[in-house]
Amino acid sequence: MSYVTILVTDVDGVRMITLNRPERRNAMTPEMQQELIQAMEEAAASDCSVVVFAGAGEAFCAGLDLSALQGMNDKSAAEHTADAERIARLFRTLYELPKPTIAAVHGAAIAGGTGLATMCDFTLAVPGAKFGYTEVKIGFVPAVVSAFLVLQIGEKPARDLLLTGRIFTSEEAARLGLVNEVVDAEKLTARTLELVGMLRANSLEAMAATKRLLRAQNKAWLDAAIAEALAANAEARGTHDFREGVAAFLEKRKPVWGKG
Repeated sequence: MSYVTILVTDVDGVRMITLNRPERRNAMTPEMQQELIQAMEEAAASDCSVVVFAGAGEAFCAGLDLSALQGMNDKSAAEHTADAERIARLFRTLYELPKPTIAAVHGAAIAGGTGLATMCDFTLAVPGAKFGYTEVKIGFVPAVVSAFLVLQIGEKPARDLLLTGRIFTSEEAARLGLVNEVVDAEKLTARTLELVGMLRANSLEAMAATKRLLRAQNKAWLDAAIAEALAANAEARGTHDFREGVAAFLEKRKPVWGKG
């Protein structure tokens, strides 16, 4: 398949997926989300042994693209539901991918970009990389990603990150368990390749079985959590604060929230 928003290369058993909208800091569009899903599904069916994610340009992924936000308030309920289901499918496909996954994060990974980067089996990040689940700042609910975040780090620290929407560093992400290693920028590629080599020396069948076991242990909880997340996502998109938050963000002004 040919891609528009990502670059996909397969070399020596490694599938490299590079978010390729550097002029937009690799911000996600529905097209990019669909292409990422397709590239991962192809990887799952192929004989590649490892999947590596990276971003072109200065950022890993700046979250949802402004162009996607601009039409958000005009969408129908069915369109909002389709958007939420696509996001859930993106993260679930990544979580359930049978091949080991590595994110090499060299710059900002915000909102959905944080989810994409930290949901990989291994996340390597440079000291200057920034992360943040910033959805509440535009009146939105970080619904789907919250399920995976609670699974990763527990409810208490997840509440901190999701309710404040604050930006946090690679070092804090490592302390929380969202980043495996903080790697100097000039060593990021070499360390990624070193990790690839370690993984490729293992049994592909055993690694796939291990990932399948971990997935099965959490399946019932995750199924219920994602169902709740989709409902919360759909509800949030119809609120005053979501409409106001999107408008304020686009107009570069302070939002005027409802009383809740």
